[in-house]
Amino acid sequence: MILLYRYILAHFIRNLGLIMASFISIYLLIDFFEKIDNFLEKGKSVELIAKFFLLNIPFIIDMMSPVCILLAGVVTLGVLNHSNELIALKACGIPLKKITRPIIGAAMVCILLFLAMAQLVLPKTIAATNHIWNREVKGKVPLGIYRSGRYYYRGHDGFYSFARPDPQKNVFNNFSYTTWNTTYETRSLIAAETAVWEKGVWTLHNGQLQDAAGNRFTTQLFKDRHFDLPEQPEDFFVPAYRSMELSLVELYKETKNTRSDQESNKAWAEFYGRISYTFLGLPLLLLGLPLLLIVYRKWGRDLSLAIPVSCAMAFACWGLYTTLQSLAKASYLPPLAAALSVHLVVGCLGLFLLVREDT
Repeated sequence: MILLYRYILAHFIRNLGLIMASFISIYLLIDFFEKIDNFLEKGKSVELIAKFFLLNIPFIIDMMSPVCILLAGVVTLGVLNHSNELIALKACGIPLKKITRPIIGAAMVCILLFLAMAQLVLPKTIAATNHIWNREVKGKVPLGIYRSGRYYYRGHDGFYSFARPDPQKNVFNNFSYTTWNTTYETRSLIAAETAVWEKGVWTLHNGQLQDAAGNRFTTQLFKDRHFDLPEQPEDFFVPAYRSMELSLVELYKETKNTRSDQESNKAWAEFYGRISYTFLGLPLLLLGLPLLLIVYRKWGRDLSLAIPVSCAMAFACWGLYTTLQSLAKASYLPPLAAALSVHLVVGCLGLFLLVREDT
């Protein structure tokens, strides 16, 4: 039995390597032709270009890992079935669960390696590629930093601090704007529960305005008031994939530094989402293996039809997973439920079909 496991495991590792290399090559080729003109227009060196695309490889692996695990398992079992080795093994009394055990075990090991990469490697490479693309190529410089669930930006005349639950919306919570004089003494402070940028106007709700008058400050309370602040939301530049610059441990720490339920939900959704996405390959594999056998039994085809069916199934699961994550970040679903729903449904269905195929 150990020899059989080694044989199947060797096939799985080889197929995983070939599939992953294919996806990386295709992604880099498309990305290269999309971005090479930007590098050349800025006169960047070949070394910088090569460094950017090489550092993108961990991100590609992380993004494509669930599909790669699924296809590697389907191809491995499909080749065994196509060469009649699967039939021979079953004829010798070896159940399907023992035949698929090394595939599932290898998939689990790969997932743990991907998690280690997300913790140790991915934050550094994402930060490096963001720096190269945003600063070296696009000339965009972040105006501030993100710490403990809040953004801090230094504008032309003042300093901003706020929480932004949804980067796609111009709604800011716990908003403050401070200005100072030439000797860096506070001149005015605007603080509000909520700030909204709409139709070119800043509108602040439930806040106060403090102005320096000598050694004292005058305070004005307001419920709703318009302000002519010098910066706009698009000036608050945040690099793409900013959350991926954080390791898993740092994402967990972010969940402890939130001030509102909405921020907490978003932080937990980011944390659970990163982990659950890496694990998504396992339930996909559990469902993909019996689907291969069902397709072969009904239509007499294995890989020629099973691979497209598996890809369609993976795309559907990915779409549902993404939708649930968006709902969790918007506080419509509990983050843990959104992270586990697809895994439980797809994994249980796959286990049921595997057991049924083994009878």
